[in-house]
Amino acid sequence: MIGAMFHRLIRKRDGAPDPDTWRSVAAGFAFLDHLDAAGRERLRTLCGRFLERKQISGAAGFEPDETVRLSIAIQACLPIVYLDLAAYEGFVEIVVYPARFLVPREQVDDAGVVHESIDALSGEAMDGGPVVLSWEDTAAEGLDGGTSVVIHEFVHKLDLLDGMADGTPPLPPGRRRRWREVLERSFEWYVAELDELEALIPHTVDPESPAADHWYRQLPLDPYAATDHAEFFAVAAETFFLEPGVLADALPEFYRELALFFRQDPLVAPKEC
Repeated sequence: MIGAMFHRLIRKRDGAPDPDTWRSVAAGFAFLDHLDAAGRERLRTLCGRFLERKQISGAAGFEPDETVRLSIAIQACLPIVYLDLAAYEGFVEIVVYPARFLVPREQVDDAGVVHESIDALSGEAMDGGPVVLSWEDTAAEGLDGGTSVVIHEFVHKLDLLDGMADGTPPLPPGRRRRWREVLERSFEWYVAELDELEALIPHTVDPESPAADHWYRQLPLDPYAATDHAEFFAVAAETFFLEPGVLADALPEFYRELALFFRQDPLVAPKEC
């Protein structure tokens, strides 16, 4: 089952957006620099197929134009540029808000008490449903450090291909075992690093406030990566593409697993013709 899913990811097809529009939008994403000319053309073709198959609609009065559509496609297709669009089957719609959107949450604690809250999100990937994005956090100029909400949410879609958001995408049995071992070691190391750092934050500083950013910036990944294995995979994938040196230095084993899975290494410069 897993092996069949993995092989479905590496099929090829054709298609491409307008070259002038492509050059204009792609120029805003420096993290494409590791792709050689063939890789960029492959990405352009994949983006065309992606846009033919996905419905990108606006919400809260937002109207997605061609720049919005292609910006989303570039970031969504980069992780699968050497895999295939089959990885994103099972859903059609991408909903784009102008900025962060509010989502009501309900959680039951161990005592059976229901807690209700409203979260402001920049992105959300629903199992079997749409991907929801904030354009403010999706545009090239809105990308902050090693973060890309599009890459993050679409990596969740890869994770969910086998039906579970567990930080492990479809892989052949041998590679799956190796991935799980490295994922667990890397996750445990990161959680320990986060715990150690948070112990250094003075009690007078609210860890949820901007005042704590000075401490959290010392970590190789956003603290959200410590939530669970699924979020660790998604956050690490963002860093893999946007700040690969940071991830490779901190978590070399998991960096290698990501490079094997995505079939690309952002630290390797493209070959000159």
